[in-house]
Amino acid sequence: MASPFTLLQHAVPQHALSRLAGALASSERPWIKNRLIRRFVAVYNVDMAEAARTIDQFASFNDFFTRELKPGARELADTRTFILSPADGAVSQLGTIKDGRIFQAKGRDFTAAEILGHGADAARRFEGGQFITIYLSPRDYHRVHMPASGVLQSSAYIPGDLFSVNQQTAEGVDRLFARNERLACLFDGPGGTFASIMVGAMIVAGIDTVWSHSFAGHGRDALHEDFTSSAVDLAAGDEMGRFYLGSTVVLLFEPGRVEWLEGLKAGDPVRMGQAIATWTRD
Repeated sequence: MASPFTLLQHAVPQHALSRLAGALASSERPWIKNRLIRRFVAVYNVDMAEAARTIDQFASFNDFFTRELKPGARELADTRTFILSPADGAVSQLGTIKDGRIFQAKGRDFTAAEILGHGADAARRFEGGQFITIYLSPRDYHRVHMPASGVLQSSAYIPGDLFSVNQQTAEGVDRLFARNERLACLFDGPGGTFASIMVGAMIVAGIDTVWSHSFAGHGRDALHEDFTSSAVDLAAGDEMGRFYLGSTVVLLFEPGRVEWLEGLKAGDPVRMGQAIATWTRD
């Protein structure tokens, strides 16, 4: 039986609520933004010691939420050997893509084709490959980085719902990550093609990327873009995008390319730049 919190999410106007939150979060009035930031820091115990700026230096709550870190706050693992965590957060699930399906929670899954939105041929490339889902909590650093070096091939913006993406909702909403609004990006990397998918959530007012900026979310139509002639070439650990309030990153790798680190499991905390898997290519 679904929890009251999950049932409530079905009832509320998700996109209207998120747009309202986005308008408030973008306010640059000091009495609004400073009060919001200070309250948020206190409630969620945000570690401001690693932030590059102080509360009064942020132009808005959005500016604070997508804050940059002080230089050296995150050390990158050896990218010749390891796949990097793309974000701070916690592992929701990880494992093998079987029969085109990705495990979400007990009794629930979704297909690679659904979450990617790039068509069946692209999804088939990941059959038998590896996936990991990383949940970013409100207190986390909310910029998303490259798990490996890669050249952007294409992206697909897929409109959808804005359910919360915490574990309680993952256990109560079918196909959660494949029905929420998301931006799925395919990269050509040193170990073949990999996907980095930024999944929106309740109160998320937008997703930005370093190549387009101010990506227009809350749309009604899917948007596919080809970047093969654009030379968007990013190194492992480079920022690729950011969330304006909450969400999840899903990584997909082709079969035979990576192995998750021994002992890494659902529920484990991760920090951007730490090793989460090893390359298995020759």
